[in-house]
Amino acid sequence: MAINSIDAAQISKMFLAGARYLENQKDHINELNVFPVPDGDTGTNMTATIMSAAQAVSALKEPDMKTLSKAISSGSLRGARGNSGVILSQLFRGFTKVMKTVDAVDAATLSEGMQKATETAYRAVMKPKEGTILTVAKAASDAAADAAEQTDDLVEIGGRIVDAATAALESTPELLPVLKEAGVVDSGGSGLLEVLKGAYDYLCGKEIDITFEEEKPAAEENEEELIKYAYSVAFSVKAHERFAAGVDADLSTYLSGIGEDVKLTSDGEIMKISLMTNEPGKAINHAIKLGDAFDIHITNVTLDGKSASKPETTDMKEVKPEETPAQVPLKEIGFVAVSCGEGLDDIFKGLGADVVIKGGQTMNPSTDDILKAAEKVNAKNVFILPDNKNIVLAASQAAELMEDKKGIVLPAKTIPQGITALINFIPDQSVEENQKRMEEELSKVKTGEITYAVRDTSIDGRAIKSGDYMGITDLGIKAVNTSIVETFKEMLSQMIDEDSALLTIYTGSDAKSDETEAIKNMIKINYPSLEVDVQNGGQNVYYYIVSVE
Repeated sequence: MAINSIDAAQISKMFLAGARYLENQKDHINELNVFPVPDGDTGTNMTATIMSAAQAVSALKEPDMKTLSKAISSGSLRGARGNSGVILSQLFRGFTKVMKTVDAVDAATLSEGMQKATETAYRAVMKPKEGTILTVAKAASDAAADAAEQTDDLVEIGGRIVDAATAALESTPELLPVLKEAGVVDSGGSGLLEVLKGAYDYLCGKEIDITFEEEKPAAEENEEELIKYAYSVAFSVKAHERFAAGVDADLSTYLSGIGEDVKLTSDGEIMKISLMTNEPGKAINHAIKLGDAFDIHITNVTLDGKSASKPETTDMKEVKPEETPAQVPLKEIGFVAVSCGEGLDDIFKGLGADVVIKGGQTMNPSTDDILKAAEKVNAKNVFILPDNKNIVLAASQAAELMEDKKGIVLPAKTIPQGITALINFIPDQSVEENQKRMEEELSKVKTGEITYAVRDTSIDGRAIKSGDYMGITDLGIKAVNTSIVETFKEMLSQMIDEDSALLTIYTGSDAKSDETEAIKNMIKINYPSLEVDVQNGGQNVYYYIVSVE
């Protein structure tokens, strides 16, 4: 029996069936990672993206095309994780632009919607590459256009779409040699095919479980319990006379006893102070023994960034605030940074990041995660540091969705690049000047990472065995060895040149102290003139992250 049109209720069920198929194949899609590293997350990212939309669709009681289109588009856009998830959300966004204009989808609408989906996805990628999810999407939309000219039967058209997408996926290794060498098809294209197959099978009458329980925001339920200090305090003190030597250390010691993240800067006459504490009054009272306090800002972080009414203080000396705490003005520039370890979190905060998002390999933050983080920044312009190439598109999507402030994505694709960008920020300069300089500086940083192989494979003609250590630079896998020290040594030989002056090593949570010492000794012997700095990064997956400047 031919089906010539489908209404919103049927489409919503087809969409949920596609989500279920993708979810069921999530682990398999993760395993299609070209590099044999333990961070394959395409299936995870695409599933999280479509599940965000599936929750919104499931909540609709009697959907029509407009409400369904909004649920699919907005849900997937905000839930998009990783580059593959963002592209999937853009496919949905394009399709729903057409779908929301009709009361039912017929052959012509299906064809037009799929064409718009492909166009939208291609535009979202700066440098579209064939042999990817885009290739599968284009094959599907071309098949829909050809079939719609020959028949009105959506079942027949759907079958041709799935067949074309399957063939396109199988061809991806021929379009991307790296896929062929690794013996896999494109993971993003594989995820899209599952969505198409699920929707088609449901249209054909196959019984598929499309019930989705409402996801509870467990991470946010105990947010207040996780906050150690309730107040963010920042103020300045103008000295009665020049600050005596050692005052900074003494004051820092006292403030560290009643809080954390203590920062002091002084030019001898004015000292700027900031910290997290539960006793803002004590912090200010102790500091004003040195002079007059002004520019006082107290924010209760448990109130989602709302300022406290006034400082909690008694017996204060003359306080001359230039701004009342209840009317804290927006600063010109703020920062959101994505980090992947507690040590790295502290480094980013110490360099001035207003909000640090947990993220990185295997746990890419969603567009909505980044958007919410940016909303917490008390600034007119928010620079976003993705610090991972698989987070750049989600960050860009978040920047586009900002309404009350301007989002600017600094294309930092690695942790060292993000750190370098923050180091080169100059508060007194304009947004444009800072953006230009930070982008120039982060492009000069070389990044290396040490991890291990999770399967046997071959990359660039190099045989890799499961369990081997691998050194990965900006240019790909450059070292493979059964010894982590030798792997590090070989990787460095590909990164260091006559202009290299500083080597920074961020140790991961699984790095062993004896191996770290052996690596430091190796560097001292082979590169005696190189300045070496070792920092605790605390990241997973990668034993060491390396920066060469």
